[in-house]
Amino acid sequence: MFDDQRSKKIILIAHCILNQNVKIDRCARYPGAIQELADLLVDSGVGLLQMPCPELKCLGLDRQIGKGLKTTIESEDTRVAQRMTEASSIARCHGLANDLINQIREYHKNGFEIMGVIGINGSPICGVETTWTGDQEKAAQGVFIRILDEECRRRGIVLRFRGIKGYEIPQAIAAAKDLLGNGARRCGEGKGIANGGSASDPG
Repeated sequence: MFDDQRSKKIILIAHCILNQNVKIDRCARYPGAIQELADLLVDSGVGLLQMPCPELKCLGLDRQIGKGLKTTIESEDTRVAQRMTEASSIARCHGLANDLINQIREYHKNGFEIMGVIGINGSPICGVETTWTGDQEKAAQGVFIRILDEECRRRGIVLRFRGIKGYEIPQAIAAAKDLLGNGARRCGEGKGIANGGSASDPG
């Protein structure tokens, strides 16, 4: 089955990698996609599973900012981080994560390879190695990535996570190449976690 031109390889990517229009105000660095990273992924032949943007789903494009308020990027990140820890936002993130896991299991069932997940470091929601909380960037996972990681591990699904920043293109390219080169060997479904570490495996 599926004996055609498809690669049968999938990589999950944060929504804003392909669509910078979803970013909070003053944070988009590209008109559309992060061009260099998108080009690499498309040229690799891997299928791109664009994850939903939890902030957009929960708070809308304007993130429900009060009209006329003077803010900074940092103050907005802090406010969004706080809003995304509310019970309703956490429940929505669980629902989004479960939908992705259902897709992952369907791909696994049909012999496809999940190469890994690319998130956005420094994001309060999609950070992998670092997130934003308490007015500063800290070494931890963002709200949504943490939930996705935990739910995958609970179901015995091994995924490899890597975080990038849109203004650190050489590092972003290296992270993507790492997943593309090693994901098939490292990702799958089973009882253990790859290399005996956590599913996020930030090393």
